Formats: sequence, C-alpha cells, structure tokens
Amino acid sequence: MKKILIIEDDMSIAEIERDFLEIEGFATDIAPDGHEGLRLANTGEYDMILLDLMLPGMNGYELCRAVREKTDIPILMVTARHEISDKVRGLGLGADDYIAKPFSPTELIARVKSNLAQYERLTRNQEPDAKREVKAGPIRINPLTRRVFVREREIEFKNKEFELLLLLVSNPYIVFSKEQIYEQIWGMDAIGDLKTVAVHINRLREKVEADPQSPDYIQTVWGAGYRFKL
Repeated sequence: MKKILIIEDDMSIAEIERDFLEIEGFATDIAPDGHEGLRLANTGEYDMILLDLMLPGMNGYELCRAVREKTDIPILMVTARHEISDKVRGLGLGADDYIAKPFSPTELIARVKSNLAQYERLTRNQEPDAKREVKAGPIRINPLTRRVFVREREIEFKNKEFELLLLLVSNPYIVFSKEQIYEQIWGMDAIGDLKTVAVHINRLREKVEADPQSPDYIQTVWGAGYRFKL
C-alpha cells in the first residue's frame, strides 16, 4: 500500500484529500503545518507528498527545498495561487507537478497515480538501454546514474527536468507537442495545465543554453511544439 503525506493547514481540504485517497487504496497521514510536515517527510515512510504552499511556520516553498535535500519522492503542489511565477518557483525548487484549487477528485487521483507510476518507472531502470550514455551537442546523459554533463560540467536536474531533457536529447530534430510531452513525462492525458511543460522547457534552457533567450539546442517550433537541434 502506497503511503501519502498530506501537508495542509486547512483541515477540511486535508480531510477531503485523505478520504478520496483512502477510497483509492492509499494510506495517508496529515501534517497541519510546515514544521510537522518536514518532520514526517524526513522519516522516509512516504511514497509521495501533497504539499500546500500557504502553510504556517514554514511555507511550502521552504519545505519543498528542505525535502528535496533528503529525498526525490514525488511532490505534488496543491495551491490556490494561479500566477505563473508561483508555479515556476515551486517547480524550480523540485516539485514534480502542481494542481490548483479548487480541483476535482478525479484530477487529484489521476495526478497522484500518474506521478507515482512515473517515479516507479524511473527508479526501476529496467529498460535495456538504461546503462547506455546518451550524447548530443554539448550534453552527455547517463540514464542509470541520472548524471548530466553540459560542456563536461555536471549539472543537477530535477526529476521531471531530467526526463524531459532525456526525451528531447534522445530524439533529436523530432518535434514534440506540449500534449505529447505532458503525456510522456507526466504519464497521463494532457488534462493538466500545459504551462507546466513551458516552465520545464525554460528551466532546461537556463541550464543547457549559453543564451537561454536565444537557444541553439532546445528550440520552439511555433504552433507545433519543441525539438532538440544538433
């Protein structure tokens, strides 16, 4: 049974999340503030975290950063904020996905299952080519060790950033739409906010490109999607 930590100060929302998750067979615990959430997260007992951004004691951004120093389990931000800057900040700190309040139970369960399935797939490393390095342009990726070198300098990539970079680098010149990327990286139909894809593309450019505003490798194909150009 997968165990999920809900970090949410609004108990009515936390209990709704708990009830729907337990109906689907998940075990859950609730932390009502950031400090208790961090304490529980650091026990290593959980497979995923649902993280509210507006928390007493320690906000969701601070908590996300602290959790990422200890573990790479999926973090799903739950936020009432709709500004793209808030989402960019959370994803940049290591969150894997976000869901905006109010949300439907169906979307919540779909996102939870999707992120858990993707994480399991990544950690199993059962693909035949998992040990083979992928090289393209200035980038060298080892899928097994999840290490990335850009111009022979090692750069850290968060979970979804790594998967997106690997997808693009492994398929040079192929154009992927935002919907295709969302389905492949987040593991479900593109029912979510496709701004997530654009945020991650921008994060990749900041780490890979000499000039992120004028990218040489991770290019936008207007009206179609994104591609990696050699």
